[in-house]
Amino acid sequence: MNLFLLMILMNILNERVFDKMTKSLKINLKKRKLMEAYVFMAILFTITFGTSKVVLATDDPLQVVNNLSDLIFRVIKIIGIIMIGFGLAQFGISFKSHDSSQRANSFLGIFGGIIMTFSKEIINLITK
Repeated sequence: MNLFLLMILMNILNERVFDKMTKSLKINLKKRKLMEAYVFMAILFTITFGTSKVVLATDDPLQVVNNLSDLIFRVIKIIGIIMIGFGLAQFGISFKSHDSSQRANSFLGIFGGIIMTFSKEIINLITK
């Protein structure tokens, strides 16, 4: 089931995201294949490890909500780590193309990924 879902996601990403990015960034075929491999591995990691925790039902309803909350924050953390990696890749590409707007967007991606990665800790600091 995971492999089937992964194939569907890669097909969607292949058609929409990569075509737009490679045209706008003028990336050659070798770099496109590297980006596809990175996104493939990121999606594979997210599907395999990010959703591996089972939300176990217990007698205590509060424990069920806490388990579900932990699962959701774990998925958000993994997506944040992927955004950080993609932002770093964009930052490296921006040096080659000397594109300052791409460099600014890469910083936004990196900082957004950092906020997503530490979202649970930020919410805990705010609420306590």
